Amino acid sequence: MFTGAFTAMITPFRDGNIDEDRLRKNVTFQIDSGINGLVPCGTTGESPTLSHDEHNRVVDIVVEETADPAPAMTGTRPAVS
Repeated sequence: MFTGAFTAMITPFRDGNIDEDRLRKNVTFQIDSGINGLVPCGTTGESPTLSHDEHNRVVDIVVEETADPAPAMTGTRPAVS
């Protein structure tokens, strides 16, 4: 189902918040550069520091931006009770 190279994406921040514009630009750059797929909230280190809402927002943005050009394989984390 998944083939080729996938980028484990960083989550850009500005003033302590997700920089949604920069994230969208990074997705577009990756796709335009020929990457086969993207992994938001993967293994670049910031995923454990994101709230559940932030994590969901990052995934939503990447999925919106990759609708047809490239698949997204999202990083996950266990639910905290």
